[in-house]
Amino acid sequence: MRRVLILLAPIAALAAGLAAGLAVARRRLVVVRISGASMLPTYRTGDRVLVRRTTGAGVGRGQVVVLQTLPPGGEWRTGPLPAPGAAMWFIKRAVAVPGDPVPPEVAGRVGASPGDTVPAGRLVVLGDGPVSEDSRVWGYVPFDRVLGVVVRSMSPVRGSGGVAGS
Repeated sequence: MRRVLILLAPIAALAAGLAAGLAVARRRLVVVRISGASMLPTYRTGDRVLVRRTTGAGVGRGQVVVLQTLPPGGEWRTGPLPAPGAAMWFIKRAVAVPGDPVPPEVAGRVGASPGDTVPAGRLVVLGDGPVSEDSRVWGYVPFDRVLGVVVRSMSPVRGSGGVAGS
C-alpha cells in the first residue's frame, strides 16, 4: 500500500501542475473565429486565430489585434472588456502606435495635421482587405479596448485539403 501512495504522489502533483498551467493559459490566451472580409487575404471567414491577451500598450506596429467593436453611437466604452465569448470583436492590423506619424488616410478623421503623431494611449488600426470598417471610420482606438494580439493562425493552410474548424 505504501508503494502505491508513493507512486501516486508524483502523478497527483503533475496533474495539479497541469491544471494550474491550463488555468493560466485560459486567462492569457483566447481562440477567436474570424467572420467577415476586412482582413482578406490574411484571414477569411471561418479561420481561427490564437490571441494573447494584452492591452494596446503591448501592441507593436504591424501586429494583428483583436479589439472590442465600437457600439452604436460611435463612442468607445470604458471599463472592463466583456468576456471573449460574450461580445463581438474586430480583428485589424495596428498600423500606427503612440509617437508614430498619423497615417494620411486617418488624418482627416482624427483632425490631425501633417507631422502630427498618434497620441499616448491610442492606436491606429486598418483592415488588410479593400473593404474594412476601421480607424478611417472610428479614429483612434483606445488601448483599453484591445483584447490582445494574434500570435498564430489555427486554421489549416489553404490548399492543404483541410477544413477550418468552428
